[in-house]
Order: sequence, then structure tokens, then C-alpha cells
Amino acid sequence: MTSPERSSAAVETREPHVTIVRPTKGGGPVGLQELWDFRELLYYLVWRSVKVRYKQTVLGASWAVLQPLLTMLVLSLFLGRFARVPSDGVPYPLFAYAGLVTWTYFTSALSQATQSIVEQQAMITRVYFPRILLPLSGVLAATIDMLLTLPMLIALMLFYRVAPSHAVWTLPLFLLLASLAALGIGLWLSALNVRYRDVRYAIPFLIQLWFLATPVMYPSSVMPERWRVLYGVNPMAGIVEGVRWGLIGGSLPPGRMLLVSIATILAALAAGFHYFRRMEATFADVV
Repeated sequence: MTSPERSSAAVETREPHVTIVRPTKGGGPVGLQELWDFRELLYYLVWRSVKVRYKQTVLGASWAVLQPLLTMLVLSLFLGRFARVPSDGVPYPLFAYAGLVTWTYFTSALSQATQSIVEQQAMITRVYFPRILLPLSGVLAATIDMLLTLPMLIALMLFYRVAPSHAVWTLPLFLLLASLAALGIGLWLSALNVRYRDVRYAIPFLIQLWFLATPVMYPSSVMPERWRVLYGVNPMAGIVEGVRWGLIGGSLPPGRMLLVSIATILAALAAGFHYFRRMEATFADVV
């Protein structure tokens, strides 16, 4: 008969499995496999962002439609009726709303991406996950809001009897460019916001100035020809005009202006990604 001492000695002792997570060197690439492994976390972050934003609100997700709609009514009254701002042959309310839907999507995605790191500081200081999921979830959450505004846009097109443009197939491409612009600039600002909290106060002011410099309430055709290429440095200039052209017709964005806008978006995305990856190892210490 085996003694208890020998039985306990015969039991194989196993050391617990320990996984050591080391920060990636700044500027290093994010593996697609790693992002895929954390896809459920991305889904949760997007769902939580949408749910928290409209929690305990009377109108709920209707705010996503009311904001561009009410702004469109004001612009239509003062600029469309009184100031007679040109709208490229399209009814001004429809012209303005198409631009506002695009602009509201961009600014919402940019704001949420910028605040994402600071708002989730509890997660950052406790568990590891690809930090880029936070600004990415902000952009995706804003995409859901943008989809809610499309039925009103379709209703306006039916009311004014405006058929979709023959280039409507380009609409997803321009909206993708808008999301890339918001993500690229949002990556940069979210990393800056961790170290300098002044960014959260500067964003509303920046958006106001940016709105005036973007052809939302006026067409880019009012700009002198010699300034349009320089105007394309504003990435949203080509995007807003492109969305209008692809959806309701109007003026085709000047080719050089559109190319400059696309180049600016790609440059902002590359620079923002590099800066974010270089700074993310310090987020947990600074935030």
C-alpha cells in the first residue's frame, strides 16, 4: 500500500503559465492578426460608446438626425433665402443637408477619437490591448450615427424630386475617405490629448474655423480658380464636394483639388499612426 507521503511526492508539480507582455517599439506596425484577436473588444467599445452617448436622453438617437437637420433649416433661411448663396442648381436645403451630413460625421468621429484614450484611462492602466482600438471605435461609433441620418436625406431627395446621381457608386468611397481623415487626425490628437489636456478645449474652436473653411454652406465654385488647388489642402473640401456630386449631382470636384485632398488625408493618416504608435507606450504612465 502506498503511503500518503509517497503519493504526494509522486504528484507532478506544474508552474503556472506566465505571459509577459512587452510594449512594442514606437512606430512599429500593428499586426492584423492582433487586431482580429481583439475584434470582440472593438465591438464592445463601439456598442458601449453609442449606448452611453444616448443614455438618459429623451430623444435618444434622434439627436443624430436633429443636429444636421436644424442646422440645415437655419442655413436655408439666412443663406439660401436671404443671402441667395449659390448651390450649383440643387435646392439649397438639399445642398446644405448633404454637406452637413458629411461634415457632422467627420467632426463627430474626430471628437470621439480624440477623447477616446483619456475616457478609457481605467482600461489602459489595467489591461493590455491594442490602444489603436480606442480611436478606431470612436470613428465606427460615429459611422452608426451617420447611417441614421441617411433616411432624412433620402426623404429630402424625394421631396425635391432629385434623382441620385449617376456617380452614386462613389459615395462609399468618399465616406471612407472621411473616416480615414477623422482617424488619421484623431490618432494624432488623441495622443497629444494624453499629455496636453488643452487639446479638448481647442477642438471645438478648431472645428468652428474648419467649418467656415469647408464648402458645406457654399460650393467650392465660389473660390477663384487659382486658389482651388491650395483649397484642397483642407481634406474635407474634396470630400464634401465629392459626396454631393456622387449623391445629388452638382459640380464635379476639380481634379487637382480632389487629388490634393486625398494626398493630405493619406499623409495625415500615416503621420498620425506613426505618432500614436511612438507615444502609446507612455499612455499608462501619463494618463
